Amino acid sequence: MSDVTTDEFAPRPKLLTPAMLQALCRRSNLQGALRTLGHYGAIIAMGTLIWLVASAYGVLPALPLMLLQGVLVAFLFMAVHETAHKTAFDSRALNVAVGTISGFVIGLPYEYYGLFHWEHHRHTQDPDRDPELIVGPKPRSETQLAIAYSGLQQVAGRLRLLLKHAVTGQVTVPWVPAGRRAGIVREARYYVAGYALLLFGSLVLHSALLLWVWVLPLLLGQLILRPYLYAEHVGCDHTRSAFQNTRTTFTTRFVHWLAWNMPYHVEHHAYPSVPFHALPQLHEIVDGEITHRGQGYIAVTRQTRAWFRAQWEGNEG
Repeated sequence: MSDVTTDEFAPRPKLLTPAMLQALCRRSNLQGALRTLGHYGAIIAMGTLIWLVASAYGVLPALPLMLLQGVLVAFLFMAVHETAHKTAFDSRALNVAVGTISGFVIGLPYEYYGLFHWEHHRHTQDPDRDPELIVGPKPRSETQLAIAYSGLQQVAGRLRLLLKHAVTGQVTVPWVPAGRRAGIVREARYYVAGYALLLFGSLVLHSALLLWVWVLPLLLGQLILRPYLYAEHVGCDHTRSAFQNTRTTFTTRFVHWLAWNMPYHVEHHAYPSVPFHALPQLHEIVDGEITHRGQGYIAVTRQTRAWFRAQWEGNEG
């Protein structure tokens, strides 16, 4: 995804001088490396613990660890997101490398996601042009709502799209321009080939290790990731202003670490060129302008679920 200029998304209060914004937008290979190594280090450590427990006592005692691993793995989405903005590192090559690896781990092709996310930023909360609203679930019952919050529908959808791009060689979604379609097909085929090689290796070795430390945890982690992602915009205003169409949620230091500071989501949408490590500083400046302020993810999840219910009940009426 191309770097997003700060003039692109308006209206917005003029709270920052050019010098202040320039300082906040300074990218850091060190900050990106520390966050990446910390995140992947936690995944490797938890994966090792799962393997040790499962080997000694069986799979069942390792299930709680798999859920914790799932949260760590699923939230690699944040690494894909930050590197798609090219703000995780000062080095473009490092952004692409970490984004591509992280996208492979969570089944979300990096280049494709960059184009998808660019359109989301350009058309946030526009029901006709925001890709998140176009492809997002529209639950009409409690069962559909539960499925939506499980995240499995979203994972299945992006894997279907990945296979479609790889097998048919055709890309028809409107947020991928004609000149980028061949690259998206090529990327999809690389991802599918990589998954096929890992599956083949697991079968040859008669090993279920990747299933226990990667695949199953990734699916379990969606139970936490999806409510988190719904908190970003669900129930917010359908306007052009990031201070009204996005929600910042106040939460713990651990969640800020895990989500690469994206709970400061209004701040990110208002100034998308500001890297993750500078968002706390930006928050101190723009805090007073934020319309939607979540007080923890449990409370916000109750609000977003109530909003979904109100939508289908209103349609029925």
